[in-house]
Amino acid sequence: MLHTKSESDIASLAPSSPSRSPKRPVYFVQSPSRDSHDGDKSASMQPTPSFNSPVESPSHPSFGRHSRNSSASRFSGIFRSSSGRKGGRKRNDKGWPECDVILEEGKYDEFDNDKGFTRRFQALMALCGFVVLFTVFCLIIWGAGRNYRAEVSVKSLVVHNVYMGSGADFTGVPTKMLTVNGTLRMTVYNPATFYGIHVSSSPVNLIYSDIVVATAQLKKYYQPRKSRRTVSVDIEGTKVPLYGAGSSLVESTTGVQVPLKLDFWIRSRGDVVGKLVRTKHRRHISCSLVIDFTISKPIKFLKDSCVYS
Repeated sequence: MLHTKSESDIASLAPSSPSRSPKRPVYFVQSPSRDSHDGDKSASMQPTPSFNSPVESPSHPSFGRHSRNSSASRFSGIFRSSSGRKGGRKRNDKGWPECDVILEEGKYDEFDNDKGFTRRFQALMALCGFVVLFTVFCLIIWGAGRNYRAEVSVKSLVVHNVYMGSGADFTGVPTKMLTVNGTLRMTVYNPATFYGIHVSSSPVNLIYSDIVVATAQLKKYYQPRKSRRTVSVDIEGTKVPLYGAGSSLVESTTGVQVPLKLDFWIRSRGDVVGKLVRTKHRRHISCSLVIDFTISKPIKFLKDSCVYS
């Protein structure tokens, strides 16, 4: 039950002098909010000045428990709403509130795939273009290098020893035997202007009536571009059985003349662009000659004496 106070009672409660009024103490009122367990006590603590009379209080129209409950509920409602908003959001590992990600329309993967495909296509086209250009270049060089064929010229044959006699082969059959030793000289010219050549040969044979009576082998060598070289090979045949072909050879006081044929191949290989582009040539040389047992001079070969093919 509320009692109405008179004006004298109110006046007696007022300070006697404003200048002599004591300093008003400051106290704190903690809201009985259910969210005070969050640990933020400073947010729920509000400094409240003391009033000497109910008139000076902001809520002087109402006195009692009802006004205290209404103020407490007002302040606690504010903190409850704020704490409710905080507690309603999920937080990540770092303590920041999570929010929904806005997904834009469309996908960017198709653009990345197109860009990757374009780069791969460009790289493939560049590689194909390089291969085509390099192949064309090699074909041009190869075609130009085919015209540079090694030139061979047989110069002379020096016979060191020639002898014909009777004997028997390894089976014991009696027949005539022929022994020939000599040195063959020839020149090789490389007309190529931008690459050297590797020169070799097949066995160099001296043939009598389809029988090889002496043979030799040219040692492989390298010859630089635009150069000429003279090479020598030693031809040797010892006690070669002639069988029935030796019946036409008859010794006389003037000696014996033996018609022979010189036959061999000259091979040349040019590395135009390393091992990628090579040119190969072969020349067949065939020369006719007659060996006289009584003449020790070198046998000269004229241009018409040999056939180069």
